[in-house]
Amino acid sequence: MMNWSNWGAAGAIFAASSVEWVEAFTIVLAVALSIGWARAASAAACALAAVAALIAASAAGLRFVPGDMQAVRGVIGMFLLLFGLRWYVKAVRRYAGRTRLHDEAEEFRETREALDHAEVRAAWIVAFKGVLLEGLEVWLLVVAMGHGLNWGQAGGAALLALLVVIAAGILLRSPLTAVPENTLKFLVASALLSFGSFWSLAGLLGEGAAWPLGDLSLPLLFAVYAVCGRALGAWLRVRPALPGGAKA
Repeated sequence: MMNWSNWGAAGAIFAASSVEWVEAFTIVLAVALSIGWARAASAAACALAAVAALIAASAAGLRFVPGDMQAVRGVIGMFLLLFGLRWYVKAVRRYAGRTRLHDEAEEFRETREALDHAEVRAAWIVAFKGVLLEGLEVWLLVVAMGHGLNWGQAGGAALLALLVVIAAGILLRSPLTAVPENTLKFLVASALLSFGSFWSLAGLLGEGAAWPLGDLSLPLLFAVYAVCGRALGAWLRVRPALPGGAKA
């Protein structure tokens, strides 16, 4: 039975995966309008099969990895800190106006322009590579967050996100520009940093010593990261950017 902490981890996987699948769908849609839905869908299916195989292999392999689970938790926590920090910094810079907001419509136009004179095989590879690269980030999230859930729950959250994005994309047949991608990335980054902080310190010091409140520390950590990130973004927005550092 899942507790609220499990639901939080599953929600983080779902939201993060949704962001990655939206970006992948934008690429597949652009390719489909150049070489047809059948060829573009076959490229996406091959990439998704590769990602599914990686997740299955990781689930099987990690079950046989010997070692102290507390140390494993610490390593996974450090990974989540590094992964989440990358999204967190970008999100704060976007809120501060130091980095241009990600625009799915613009990405769609750029991909379409690049494919205008591309051969069918090259376009197929573009779709395959785009889905595979976004899928690899989902794989890393499922592997890391699967430690706090189980593989079925972690993989199920990522799969549900994929199905939701596909359904929305099929209905709209256009880039999913209405998805608040930048806000989702910030919230997911705050969640990943919360789990990363919790697990890394629990792995180093023991959960009882590091977090006397237990799982109740997770929403508090999330609130701290979310509030501090927005406050930092607002503070940076009113400060002039250093020469040469206005854009990333």
